[in-house]
Amino acid sequence: MNLVKSTGTFGFYTIISRLLGYLRDVLIAIFLGTSLLADVFFVAFRIPNTFRRLFAEGTFNAAFVPSYTSELLKSKSKSKKFANEIFNLLFLSLIFLILLAEVFMPTFVGLIAPGFVGDSEKIELAINLTRITFPFLMFVSLSSFFAAILNSHNKFAAASAAPIILNLILIGILLFASYLSDKLVYFLSYGVSFAGLLQLFFLYKFVRKFYLVKLNLKFKINNKVKFFFKKLLPSIFSSGVTQINILVGTIIASFQASAVSYLYYADRIYQINLAIAGIAIGVVILPQLSKYTHLKEKNKIQKIQNKALELGMFLSLPASIALIFGSEEIISALFGYGSFGEEAVLNTSKALFYFGLGLPAFVLIKIFSTFFFANNDTKTPFYISFVSVILNVIISLYFFKNIGFIIIPIATSISSWFNSLILFLCLKSRNLFKFNKIFFKKFLKIIFASILMGLFFEYLLSMFASQLSYNYNFKSIYLILSVVLGLIFYLLFSLFIKAFKYDDIKLSY
Repeated sequence: MNLVKSTGTFGFYTIISRLLGYLRDVLIAIFLGTSLLADVFFVAFRIPNTFRRLFAEGTFNAAFVPSYTSELLKSKSKSKKFANEIFNLLFLSLIFLILLAEVFMPTFVGLIAPGFVGDSEKIELAINLTRITFPFLMFVSLSSFFAAILNSHNKFAAASAAPIILNLILIGILLFASYLSDKLVYFLSYGVSFAGLLQLFFLYKFVRKFYLVKLNLKFKINNKVKFFFKKLLPSIFSSGVTQINILVGTIIASFQASAVSYLYYADRIYQINLAIAGIAIGVVILPQLSKYTHLKEKNKIQKIQNKALELGMFLSLPASIALIFGSEEIISALFGYGSFGEEAVLNTSKALFYFGLGLPAFVLIKIFSTFFFANNDTKTPFYISFVSVILNVIISLYFFKNIGFIIIPIATSISSWFNSLILFLCLKSRNLFKFNKIFFKKFLKIIFASILMGLFFEYLLSMFASQLSYNYNFKSIYLILSVVLGLIFYLLFSLFIKAFKYDDIKLSY
């Protein structure tokens, strides 16, 4: 496996998906802005979408891939038998969960968005929309199962391309927004679940080469299956801690008008880099780390771990600096149209600024957690994540009354840095991670290149200040130009000082 190429493949399709997601959100911003309908739809969409991120973006992999890989090393027949046992139990569990949620949806939505409870129109609409979107959870969870099998065989393209379907469906609906009026949120909600079903069929087409579904309601829950599900629940919490923190933030933000929307739009921006720098790397390295951990090849484990950490910092640090320097210009250029006014731009950019401060920590959590997962340990990251979520809740609730919604991204970033630091200390104390000789030299070069890129990016923003103002119609063109020039500067300077080498693309790990 080539780490850089595999991450590049995963990242390429992820970028396409996120760019389409951005186009989708621009259309939503134009037609819904930060209105009541926007707040309600984002809650209904946030719930299944959070589960999509929890399951699809590395969490299911964390529990499944190490166990499946160990069975695959024994024989193909054993790996297929194990996969089928997991599928059948997962299928039945999801049906039960969906039915339970549909029946008790009023209570469920009341817990997720308690700030809506006092407004009968808002809470009723949120319940109806969430009932429509919730089946997406089942489809995306089963899709994640298929994706995990493909990833175990080092096939990353189809799994990373599948989320594109959701964005294409929603964009198609939004193109008819002017004809749908207030019914738009209903059509979008139906589109979410329909896209999940299409995604499931899409991935099954590719996974059939390695696995065929065999429904069997008379299966036995053996020790291997029990071990898998014991790992799954902690991995959902630990690997998806950033998403859980955001969900907690959504719950608290529901008490302030438009705050849910501000956080949603800010979240969309930094998630693009997180998907490439953290999620992609974690997904790509897990099969190989699991394999070499099983075979006890320490040199290869150390090589993969250090390169993964180096690549994560190479991708996340410059992005973090760019978000900090240009948060307002980024939000204005990407969303500042139609119903999305100047106040919405200002508030959303504040949220993006503080999310930007936490971006490297979000990436480190994904990478460090993967080191534990490869050793079949999901409990340690779970305990650390649980404490970090409690820390996030305490900070958010304590300061929310005085500061408002902006405390939510601040608390998320603080708790994430705490999480990443404790994960690192635990890895070192258990001798599960060791720096190699060249890491710190490369890391210092990455920091230097990132800072210079940030200064160059800030210069470009000041140079195009009038073209990036809220009232300028083509401001997005100048933002894209600034980002592209900043990226070229960073890559060329990194190659010049050897913070990144072209030969890394050819290396196998």
